[in-house]
Amino acid sequence: MKNQFITRQQSVRWIKQHFNQGLCEQLSLLEVEAPLLTDPKQGEQDSLSGNEQAVQVPITALARNYEVVHSLAKWKRQLLADYNFPIGQGIVTNMKALRPMEDIYSPIHSVMVDQWDWEQVIAEEQRNAVTLRLAAEGIFTALKNTVNGYKQLFGSAVTVPEKLTYVTSEYLLRRYPHKCPKEREHAIAEECGVVFIQGIGGKLSNGLLHDTRAPDYDDWQLNGDLLVWSSVLQRSIELSSMGVRVDKVRLMAQLTELKREHESLQPWHQRLLNGQLPATVGGGIGQSRLCMWLMQEPHIGYVQASVWPEEIKQRYGLV
Repeated sequence: MKNQFITRQQSVRWIKQHFNQGLCEQLSLLEVEAPLLTDPKQGEQDSLSGNEQAVQVPITALARNYEVVHSLAKWKRQLLADYNFPIGQGIVTNMKALRPMEDIYSPIHSVMVDQWDWEQVIAEEQRNAVTLRLAAEGIFTALKNTVNGYKQLFGSAVTVPEKLTYVTSEYLLRRYPHKCPKEREHAIAEECGVVFIQGIGGKLSNGLLHDTRAPDYDDWQLNGDLLVWSSVLQRSIELSSMGVRVDKVRLMAQLTELKREHESLQPWHQRLLNGQLPATVGGGIGQSRLCMWLMQEPHIGYVQASVWPEEIKQRYGLV
């Protein structure tokens, strides 16, 4: 049992190190330190779907509460502005977050979220689908190289197609009209192996959403999810959520659609509206999800330390 644990930890470490290196090379990223806490008054917190509650941390010396991050979607863009990063360069962090409202009965979810949070500066005229797909291709290349290297050292039955397939959420609705969004994702991922679904957040032709997205970082028309098929779980796994970020027009349009215009008064949003933040593309890539998929584990608890219900621990043999 001890040897199995050691081998598993060595595999996790190898995957994280090699994928991170490949990602930095593909997207010209500098690895930087990530904050754990954010000031809720600044508007930097990722609101996710808008229903999640952030973990509050009372800071005695400041006599006020801070929040544990959900992700660093907006913090990264602000940092790139503060340090005047040029077009074509960016940053990546090893982010850890707490999302206590996650479905911890799911084998791919955890209260503790770990991901590579990355962001790259682009020109205003690069706010288009070409830029989105170029970034997705960079991630896919880093993924393929990591899979190939891992299989040579550790062995794995995971396969990756030569090319990344692109579809839109509207296309999936038309192709699978009687399936729910998650079922559509499973179906297309099983067919393609790895797939990028573009257009997450806005309403589809049936008036419904494929999935929710916060209105103040991704442009819902220019974002997407990278999914892989898990033969172990017989379902898709979302490895990455990413997108071209909102400009001031798309920010206000998306806030207005959700009737959350008041959020535009927060300091971060005012910086964007006043032209003080660069155009960027960015996203998050799940570290533990990548590891569990490549290592073909049936539960995310095999590759990270978190908290689980006792029945889940017994079912999967988690410590």
